Amino acid sequence: MGAGHAHALYRHGHSPVHRLPPHCKLVAVLCFVVAVVSTPREAMWAFALYAALLAGAAALARVPAGFLLKRLVIEVPFVAFALLMPFVVPGERTELLGLSVSVPGLWGAWNVLAKGTLGVAASVLLASTTELRSLLLGLQRLKLPPLLVQIASFMLRYGDVITDELRRMSIARRSRGFEARGIRHWGVLAKTAGALFIRSYERGERVHLAMISRGYTGTMPVIDEVTASRAQWAYASVLPLLALGVCLLGWTV
Repeated sequence: MGAGHAHALYRHGHSPVHRLPPHCKLVAVLCFVVAVVSTPREAMWAFALYAALLAGAAALARVPAGFLLKRLVIEVPFVAFALLMPFVVPGERTELLGLSVSVPGLWGAWNVLAKGTLGVAASVLLASTTELRSLLLGLQRLKLPPLLVQIASFMLRYGDVITDELRRMSIARRSRGFEARGIRHWGVLAKTAGALFIRSYERGERVHLAMISRGYTGTMPVIDEVTASRAQWAYASVLPLLALGVCLLGWTV
């Protein structure tokens, strides 16, 4: 896998959550999200309990609330979609703040907002306590198809390379007096995108040839073997088990 590097979502720390093996955290977050999605939308109290569970996990991981909230901005498109639902979904109508809205649309908006926000928050918490390299090792440990792990690994590693290439091209344009100020300059930006694609493709070919020349046969060697003890699995299972209990209560109460 090579040397890892911290990403923008990761917050360095030495909490018990940080020290958990990555595959334990991946399974825990997946099970938590499944429990949240399986909860009936009418059990509004259950989603408050889920939020409390995530807040407790964040406190245990020593991740500040502001750090998480800033990174929840990624769900803004889903929020915009949810806010439109009460106005476009057909069905029984009701009055809300002087506006005529759809009752099924209101429930649908609540469903998307509550479950989407909790799912994104759990994912952000996972990324905040786990380095990218560790996540890839965890996926490998969980027996995800090796080809998918390799694709994800290269995508993460060369994202920075491509971004840096685009930055240099932007500096070159500005040094020649170019500034994109309107639709007339879209052609130049399109040519830049095409040149970036060609350079990225050529770079990929060179990297692939370099890997083959060094003995690459379709699989990457596993340098670090990630293992987990029973105690670590039990510790990681606390969150999903509590979420499962809330989900079952949501269906019965």
